[in-house]
Amino acid sequence: MRTESLDFLRRLLDTPSPSGHEMAGQRVWLDEVQASATRTWNDAYGNCFARLDCDHADAPTVAVCGHADEIGLMVNNIDDKGFVYCRQIGGIDAGSIVGKRIRFASSVPGVHDPVLGVIGATAIHLQDRSRDGKARKLHELFVDIGCHSREEATEKLNVGDPGVFADGSELIGDDTILARGLDNRIGTWAAAETLRRLAPDRASLNCNVVAVSTVQEEVGLAGAAMIAEGLKPDVALVTDVGHATDTPGIDRNRHGDFKLAGGPKVAIGGPAQPLVVAKLLAAAEREEITIQRSAVPGRSGTDTDAIFLRSGGIPSGLVSLPIRYMHTTVEMTSLADLDAIASIFTRFCRDLGPGESFVPTIA
Repeated sequence: MRTESLDFLRRLLDTPSPSGHEMAGQRVWLDEVQASATRTWNDAYGNCFARLDCDHADAPTVAVCGHADEIGLMVNNIDDKGFVYCRQIGGIDAGSIVGKRIRFASSVPGVHDPVLGVIGATAIHLQDRSRDGKARKLHELFVDIGCHSREEATEKLNVGDPGVFADGSELIGDDTILARGLDNRIGTWAAAETLRRLAPDRASLNCNVVAVSTVQEEVGLAGAAMIAEGLKPDVALVTDVGHATDTPGIDRNRHGDFKLAGGPKVAIGGPAQPLVVAKLLAAAEREEITIQRSAVPGRSGTDTDAIFLRSGGIPSGLVSLPIRYMHTTVEMTSLADLDAIASIFTRFCRDLGPGESFVPTIA
């Protein structure tokens, strides 16, 4: 991965972007894609678009999509002693976040800096041993923001203020990256990178390409439904993360056999339209990229599920990035696999012929 692209990826990863509060991260993304696009814009809920027009009238439109939001917490109640109780934004394992630092974006007038707190971890000496073995529930956890009363705490935070975990991105060696938000800033990166690579070849393209950064995937694929209805692309290529199942304790007969740094995962079945899948596989072969096939007989759990159902059926494909430790603050992946996804999408768009259709002939 080139240095400038890695720098952009890390800016995306380190910018807080919880579901429903993606604005800061979307600004980073739009600032980057403007140089590659014919036009950029956003809609009412913050979905962002960067369009690269080809020189052919009536050319099909290919949407390259990733979602900008990440999991987090939202202030739900502040008790008399100033401790903060939260609701989850997206899927969170309550047992995995005890002792974690969290930064809230405050809506209290005059509070401009993030409000730092820690999810209280009772010292082992003081723990009630009768509770051993009982799973912690999120509403039982509290966030300590260093206050001693509700009045003091409400000078810093309001109910509804969102927070993300304070962990930043880190590189391990040359190819491995750790971050709290690989899910799914990597998808918005892949969309932007595809556009960047295609921009110099605009005159030779037979399709218009729209890079899309959607919102609110983690809370119900909401942004994807909006963009599918509004944009109505002829083809949609979606990137999200997928599980790498090569760590101890995972049943690969149940969850599939997927390796970190083993190549991108191409979805087969369900929302993945067969002609689009064939074109993605051909693109990977032309780029000499090893892929891993992912069986998806029904829902994929990604924005693809919301997109392919709209406008009478939008032909869609899903290429996922294998990561370890999904929905934790130490999500791990291979930079080479991520770069390969952008290469596949770029080749897919370059290889589209004039008037190519993804509607099968059924005789």
